[in-house]
Amino acid sequence: MQQRYFLTFLVCLITSLVSAQDPLKGTVYENGSNNRLNNVFIRDKNTKQLTITDNDGNFKIKTEAGHLLIFDSPGYVSDTLYVVDLTPKKIMLVPKTIALREVSINATRQNFDPQKEYPEVYQKSKVYVLSPTTWFSKEGKDARRLKRYFKTETEERHVDAVFTRAYVGSIVPLKGEDLENFMTMYRPTYAFITSNSSESLAVYINDSYKKFEALPPDKRLLPKLTDTTKMK
Repeated sequence: MQQRYFLTFLVCLITSLVSAQDPLKGTVYENGSNNRLNNVFIRDKNTKQLTITDNDGNFKIKTEAGHLLIFDSPGYVSDTLYVVDLTPKKIMLVPKTIALREVSINATRQNFDPQKEYPEVYQKSKVYVLSPTTWFSKEGKDARRLKRYFKTETEERHVDAVFTRAYVGSIVPLKGEDLENFMTMYRPTYAFITSNSSESLAVYINDSYKKFEALPPDKRLLPKLTDTTKMK
């Protein structure tokens, strides 16, 4: 009898352990549309487990109830998910260009050194001529995609650090919503920022302001945020 109870307990324990190791699956969409988002960076804040969405916006990450997942992608407002269970999730990310009323356009972001924070990603992303598995393995492909994401995120943060509200506001006579709209519509690229001097940037901002002022009033406004229910 005791042996039977012990076996029952052992089976339940193994089942729970296997269940705890099941990955959480889901899909990331652009809020207000059916567009699936690829290359969305997903991090488990509790374990630092990493993954990235595939070309169809799908993801899979090892996590468990009580953990916090962070969804991040350049051009979108970062979102978080508190894991309650492992049922498939539908995540909706809001484009930054239509969410300026909810977030600061140049909110201060912490220093980001992905090579220091995630050295394993850079190690797994390496390709060795005599090791074909490094070319085609899913782990290697995911690591290389994460590495590209880190590069884009680092570049976006550099633009944020240069193209600030305080700097732009000191050049053009815009404030509040008008300034936010202008900065989003005429945000320079990383390539422009790194290949031009501060004087050239000031000229670019002045020229862009003239274009902005020449637009009809309705064209100076960003699209309104669609009122959609967020499902998680």
